[in-house]
Amino acid sequence: MKIVAVIPARLGSTRLPRKPLREILGKPMIQRVYEAAHASGLSDVLVATDSDAIRDLGKRLGMRVEMTSAACQSGTDRVWEIAQKIDADVYMNVQGDEPLARAEHVKALVALMQRPEVKVGTLKTPCPAPDIHNPNAVKVVTDYDGQALYFSRATIPHDRDFVGGIAYFKHLGFYAYQKEALQKFPKLRPSDLERIERLEQLRFLENGISIHVAETPFDTIGVDTEEDVKRVEDALRREGRT
Repeated sequence: MKIVAVIPARLGSTRLPRKPLREILGKPMIQRVYEAAHASGLSDVLVATDSDAIRDLGKRLGMRVEMTSAACQSGTDRVWEIAQKIDADVYMNVQGDEPLARAEHVKALVALMQRPEVKVGTLKTPCPAPDIHNPNAVKVVTDYDGQALYFSRATIPHDRDFVGGIAYFKHLGFYAYQKEALQKFPKLRPSDLERIERLEQLRFLENGISIHVAETPFDTIGVDTEEDVKRVEDALRREGRT
């Protein structure tokens, strides 16, 4: 099975300008993600961007960079564009704003995609208490077979009767797609749920394409704000990954 890991990266973040180039303890965020993907043992790892600045940084740091269209609306669209020129069985989307990414995340997805029934895969981890009600931390609920029922920025499941002891799971920004599933994505009508939640994975669910979810003990913090940068740096120090 040939797997290509793609790290979509763009500079157009409104909440944290030039986010992929932002230094995290002295190292650009995109470099931290790239190194984690490479550490998994995958031989095909690349950054997909429409930014000359990201391309130039990547070249200086020895990263493989492929240019993609500025018209891409999501990371999945950018991965799809890469799939039009690089052939593989599975394409992995390792989001460029996950500087706490680890080789273990990539390996967990690789293992999940070995199952022939899995067309789209992603990861979850037990949700830390501070993120249960944090709309920037996406929650996921799954069925007994590990297939996603729903993703939301809201707190799901909702504890209506305040019984407590609910197992909340946080969705992590790592995806993998069998080629046939990825090729369908741009042909699918953008879903209402995707638009409301601003979560592109809901397009698969609303169009009847299952997403399988593997569990990992390793949490991450997706970076959207200055506060997220501080949380990531604190986590890296605690883990000795400076």
